[in-house]
Amino acid sequence: MFFVKGVRTTQATQQRVIYKRLWGHELKDKKRTETALKAGEDRAILLGLSMVFSSVMMYFVICITMVRAYPDSLLIDETTCTVLNSSLTKEINCSYNCGSDCWRSSKYPCLQVYVSLNATGRIGLLSHNEEMLDVSSECFYVPKCQKDHTAMRVLIQNISDHLKMQQQVRCFHDPSEHQASILLKRIYGSASLLHSLFWPSCMLSGGTLIILMVKLTQYLSILCEQIDKAPK
Repeated sequence: MFFVKGVRTTQATQQRVIYKRLWGHELKDKKRTETALKAGEDRAILLGLSMVFSSVMMYFVICITMVRAYPDSLLIDETTCTVLNSSLTKEINCSYNCGSDCWRSSKYPCLQVYVSLNATGRIGLLSHNEEMLDVSSECFYVPKCQKDHTAMRVLIQNISDHLKMQQQVRCFHDPSEHQASILLKRIYGSASLLHSLFWPSCMLSGGTLIILMVKLTQYLSILCEQIDKAPK
């Protein structure tokens, strides 16, 4: 009997040892899984915060550029213009960069385009957009200055011929007539403004969604643990 009891005790001891080893492995695996999940959650939250921060910076840049310039622009009324005259006039001097601390002079022809507003009949000079209007109020388009004067002249001549063929173009003007200039295109229009705000909004929404999903996952995990620990 002593022999049988000793065998049973040895078997029970071995079973406890095996159980402890298995339980120890399970605990280690569980800790490894929890550590991996925690690291993944931290990375996801960091990604979400980075997306939110980047979108806020993009909003800031857009606000100090396009949004501030949008209400300042008086040329908001869109109508149809008739091209009355499109011709190359005087040559204007410009300078181009030829290397480190090196600038050389060149010339480009000034293209003047006179149009008539079909809505009011007012005649004025047409500019390509707000940037060209700031550079020159007389010339329709100001090319990037370069060494090849002939290439710039050919470019301006092609634009002039294209406008002559169209005759009727869509244009923007000031309905109050406080500003006499007329634009062919608007850089800071409502469509451009909405298009610029689209991608920051998507990034902000995506970053916020990632953070909310991680927080929801953590909450559900804690809730499941509390349910498992609750007495049945």
